[in-house]
Amino acid sequence: MNDKHILVSFILTYYNQPLKMVRECLNSILALSLRPAEREIIIVDDGSAESPMNELLSYGDDIIYVRQRNTGAGGARNTALQLAKGEYLQFVDADDLLNQAAYEHCLDLVRYSQPDMVVFDFTDRTTHGSTFTDEPAMSGAAFMRSHNLRGSACCYIFSRAMLGALRFSALTYHEDEEFTPQLMLHANSIVSTDAKAYVYRRHGGSITRKKGVRNKIKMLTDNQQAISSLQSLLPTLPTAEQQALQRRLAQLTMDYIYNIIVLTRSRHYLDRKLAFLTRKGLFPLPDKNYTRKYKWFRRLTNSSMGRTLLLRLLPLMKRER
Repeated sequence: MNDKHILVSFILTYYNQPLKMVRECLNSILALSLRPAEREIIIVDDGSAESPMNELLSYGDDIIYVRQRNTGAGGARNTALQLAKGEYLQFVDADDLLNQAAYEHCLDLVRYSQPDMVVFDFTDRTTHGSTFTDEPAMSGAAFMRSHNLRGSACCYIFSRAMLGALRFSALTYHEDEEFTPQLMLHANSIVSTDAKAYVYRRHGGSITRKKGVRNKIKMLTDNQQAISSLQSLLPTLPTAEQQALQRRLAQLTMDYIYNIIVLTRSRHYLDRKLAFLTRKGLFPLPDKNYTRKYKWFRRLTNSSMGRTLLLRLLPLMKRER
């Protein structure tokens, strides 16, 4: 394969997902208009209980398969980044898939506009819409100052040239939250589209569905670490990029407080972590009009009575979803 013809490297992380879903994922990529010379599909098996390779032999040269010890989704993606040769990169979880018409629109934006990044929407079902609305291209800092970011690193396609030395944290949750803002700050041009190009599928084996106190505390600890890591970058950035990252930090801190309430339901744990955020200068949340949800959450968390109300209501609302 001639490297200069590879337009997109699709990076799939696999860890004990149902093989039926993995095949559907691969088929959704192979159904795209990319010629074989324009794509590569790298599957990193992150130490799953059994190798899926025998079940994937029929894909032949369409896939590159790598098996490694378990390092988490971030470590698996880092392995693939060392191998990827595409002009653009796309992360895909092996139990998800791509919406063909919507993703073709993203490919057209890449082919004809050549931005550093195309940011798209996600859905939980396959759709067949063909009309999409795109925003004008803007820098990564400008995009972050005016948009709430989606947490998943799967919701954009980006130029490999802008990656530099940036990599994911391994063996951690919330690795996307730490990676994506830093990547976007590298971008000179981002095009955002409402195309629902990515299909996120929940199932019993999804990592986000794992239960147990230890798992919940690890999720919260990694959440806190991602916020602290991003905050440490602020003094190194120009003013415009600081403002962009400050909005993202406020959003992540709001999500962190929400997760504490929903996962622990503990007033003691909440108060302890709010004290930590206060020492870090992250709480109270900044008085900004980012979104209606943000404004209401900020008001409620600013008072003891509001926090009591959230502790009573949010777990019930989460259960009813």
